[in-house]
Amino acid sequence: MIDDAAAMNAAMRQSAEWVHALRDEIGRVIVGQKYMVDRMIIGLLTGGHILLEGAPGLGKTLAVKVMAQAICATFQRIQFTPDMLPADIIGTQIYNPKTGDFYRKNGPIFANVILADEINRAPAKVQSALLECMQELQVTIGGESNKLPQPFVVFATENPVEHEGTYPLPESQIDRFLLKLKIEYPTRIEELKILDEAAKVDRKISASAVVSIDQILDSRLLVDEIFIGESVREYAVDIISATRKPSDYGIDMDHFVRFGASPRATIALVLAAKSWAFLHGRSYVTPQDVKAIGMDVLRHRIAITYLADAEGVTGEVIAARILNTVRVP
Repeated sequence: MIDDAAAMNAAMRQSAEWVHALRDEIGRVIVGQKYMVDRMIIGLLTGGHILLEGAPGLGKTLAVKVMAQAICATFQRIQFTPDMLPADIIGTQIYNPKTGDFYRKNGPIFANVILADEINRAPAKVQSALLECMQELQVTIGGESNKLPQPFVVFATENPVEHEGTYPLPESQIDRFLLKLKIEYPTRIEELKILDEAAKVDRKISASAVVSIDQILDSRLLVDEIFIGESVREYAVDIISATRKPSDYGIDMDHFVRFGASPRATIALVLAAKSWAFLHGRSYVTPQDVKAIGMDVLRHRIAITYLADAEGVTGEVIAARILNTVRVP
């Protein structure tokens, strides 16, 4: 533990050098999308899983692949389809007729970075196969538990649920995602740059390894030491509490909320805010750090009623109202 504030700031600046290198390397391939890239780095810093939602063709899959290349990590892409089985993800036991024994064949989940592509195109049984992996960081095959490699982060992409062939994710699974990102279309200037760089028949898409796994794990230790004051902690708790009973905070939306965010969301909000402070070179968390990352923590954790659905009030609408109403210390 670093007691001296000046020493902590110096250690953070030195440790965060890899962040700039990673951003630059990803930027060589991905045009724009700073919002997405910064929050994917938060996933690396916290070990939290990230859900990326957006229309096809916005670079979600490419961004995850390029990030894995840039951090010297083992990488597996799992393409989710309606006919997939849980064993296609975690692996299975195979019988050897020569020896009469079973041996374990690991699935693609045994990697540092997992791209769960179009996760909401698979049925719930397959989606739930990820639960133990994401929460316990282990896989049980044939009654035997097997630890997953560290670091282990799942980046899952999904198309909006109104798209054909998609299934809503189970609430127990979606709560395991630290952040849910809404990926938007590029600006006109960014799209012109995309044309300049990508409209080629023989385009080579790859990134160089610029960050080691040890650098990321060392930075995680520093993130844990980032200071968060009592008033900021209470602010984070108030935000989460407001998702459960908005009327306690002067928000007339109780009839739209089926249930609010769990204590897991409180932990996620504080961890994400600490990582946000780290990305901005600070050894302490401000209320604005909590507010800046709050929407990504909350938008998938507020379950709405049928009345809210009928009136077009989404969890994101409720979260926005809460973040704009709860008093900032």
